[in-house]
Amino acid sequence: MRRLASVIGLPAEHREEYERLHADVWPKVLERLTLSNIRNYSIYRHGDVLFAYMEYVGDDLDADMAAIAADPTTQEWWSVCEPLQRPFAERAEGEWWMELPEIFHLD
Repeated sequence: MRRLASVIGLPAEHREEYERLHADVWPKVLERLTLSNIRNYSIYRHGDVLFAYMEYVGDDLDADMAAIAADPTTQEWWSVCEPLQRPFAERAEGEWWMELPEIFHLD
């Protein structure tokens, strides 16, 4: 199992809409995440920052992430959510959410 964490900005004017959307995530989006071996996926908010944590239980993260990105329902979901978010300037090339390095874990 691999733990993944990432952050992105959420301007205050988009908070209510973003939280409304995530109170009722589209079932096909959730299904695709599960099929792509994502488990224990949570998003937290602190002020204008969203923090996401998920666990990956598959064998090919790149292929599973590509399957998520290729899914038409997920693409539509992203088209609704992404305008509400503000990526961090220092994120790596190709990232929307900025991946965070794990520096401590108690098992």
